Amino acid sequence: MCGIAGVFLKGRNPEQSRLLDALAVLHHRGPDDNGLHLSGQIGLAFTRLSIIDLDHGQQPLYSHDKSLCLIGNGEIYNYIELRKQLAGRGCLFATESDFEPLLYAYQEYGLDFLNSLEGMFAFALYDQRRNRLLLVRDRLGIKPLFIAQTADGVYFGSELKAVWALQRPRRPSVNPVGLAQYLQSGFAATGATLCNEIERLLPGEAMLIESNGRSRRWRYWSPQTIQPTAIGFEEAAEQFSALMTDVMRKHLRADVPFGLFLSGGIDSSTLLALTKMAGAEPLRTYSIGFPGSDVFNELSDAQRIARHFEVEHVMLELDEQALFERLPQMVWAADELIDDYAGLALSYLAERAAVDVKMVFTGDGGDEAFAGYGRYRRFYLQRLLKRLRWPGSGGFRTKPGFVPGEAKTLFNPRLLQANAAWRYPFVASWQAAPASWSDLQRMQTVDIDTVLPDRYLVKTDRVTMAWGLEARVPFLDHRVVEFGLALPDRLKVQGRQGKMFLRQWAQRWLPADHLQLRKRGLSVPVDQWPSGTRLPRLERALLGNAGIQEWFAPAGVQRLIAEQHQQPSSKTRLKLLRLLQFALWHRLFIEGDGTAPPKRQDPLDFLGVQ
Repeated sequence: MCGIAGVFLKGRNPEQSRLLDALAVLHHRGPDDNGLHLSGQIGLAFTRLSIIDLDHGQQPLYSHDKSLCLIGNGEIYNYIELRKQLAGRGCLFATESDFEPLLYAYQEYGLDFLNSLEGMFAFALYDQRRNRLLLVRDRLGIKPLFIAQTADGVYFGSELKAVWALQRPRRPSVNPVGLAQYLQSGFAATGATLCNEIERLLPGEAMLIESNGRSRRWRYWSPQTIQPTAIGFEEAAEQFSALMTDVMRKHLRADVPFGLFLSGGIDSSTLLALTKMAGAEPLRTYSIGFPGSDVFNELSDAQRIARHFEVEHVMLELDEQALFERLPQMVWAADELIDDYAGLALSYLAERAAVDVKMVFTGDGGDEAFAGYGRYRRFYLQRLLKRLRWPGSGGFRTKPGFVPGEAKTLFNPRLLQANAAWRYPFVASWQAAPASWSDLQRMQTVDIDTVLPDRYLVKTDRVTMAWGLEARVPFLDHRVVEFGLALPDRLKVQGRQGKMFLRQWAQRWLPADHLQLRKRGLSVPVDQWPSGTRLPRLERALLGNAGIQEWFAPAGVQRLIAEQHQQPSSKTRLKLLRLLQFALWHRLFIEGDGTAPPKRQDPLDFLGVQ
């Protein structure tokens, strides 16, 4: 688990100082070591969080003849199998690193080697003989990779901060498309980011850049290629048991202590059972709660499961003020804007876990793979009405954060123009599915294409890595996702109950009453943030922020504040908090130089409001 950054320029050599700047801003992702490669047009930078081959896994990695150079972020879980296969073809290895086999797999199999990889990864492989650069992101987008193609070459990095550092003294500027998507859906989707000229490499995508600047991109994996099956539960359970045995065996490969974030839900509880079955000891679990608030407190469920499996359990208890004061740090860590305040709780959880371990398991992906979300079980009439009003995505992912009338009075003309296409990523994903697919499979796939990599995994990766902690997500092994998507609908949803296959499959380990618990996300107490004495301070903070002044109408901001004062509602709260996050992001990265804020600071104080 690491941070990577680099440049591939046309007609000039990279500056070492820019690469050192990128290393500095990525230090939190890899506090254990760093490395550089500079030769001709190419410059590569790497920061390391040591998980596998602690003594010899430094990067950049080189082939024996030095013709290939690689830097990578993440984990290649089947590296042992790849090493054995390549050794049989005469390849010799200098380290036990999980990324070194990629050099020789590329050498032996060409670009087809991507199909053989299992893991979460983003990497850059430079082929000196052909003077070309290969950039790759894992199938589900667990690990991030940002790219900027400009007139002078290609810049890339694990975080937006790194790309900005490489491009100095050029300053970042706001991309209205990414901003509109964030305001309407809570995140910028697919390729778009909050910054002009910088985009994401998509999940399951590779990009090959030649020395003259020409490039081509392709998807080597896509969920839309998965074929549904007509399998019964018994046969599916047998296949899944064998699959998860292999998945957990490979995910448990590490040379450092590890833990597990335990919410008490089906996914994390099942992972705890699987790690115990695999003989993973010692194992420590972590959970968080908010006693005294009106949100659901998962501590009791998590503690009960921890006792059931007899593991050491660490519980954190926080209040609303502690969460509020973590907001600037989370915005900085995420780089991108995500309307997911569970990230605040995750930040405290990661900070605490990093005291004990370097790696944790999380249950991300179980709901997407096995249809656990309530939005997958909406009544047909509900979806039909939405389909008629918002065509293109089957009545799914249609609800805007700001309805057209609100957007017209709040957004400036450029933002309003960009807002017209905010639903495009959801429509495109829905339309890409085979005609024979059910609506349930389409909904799962739309989420796997968009909200999973662009919101949920942004939170998981960036927030944990801000504390030098690796998060592994076994339910997002691509084979598990393929298995879940291919299951018949009747094995996933029955009436108002979701995730049926996983519930039934896990009966052998989990208490029966625990399996019947209703699906709950991690709830955090944010309802009271924009209220009371904070409201006038929030109004001053927003109206005084350069980003708000540039992109929004003051009268529209004042109207939202007045609405929240006169008749507080969760809808208005959501809108105000999205504006607040943008103001913080703008202050950090557009007005400022991206320096990390304090671990805890009132966000209104951070914006200069007393």
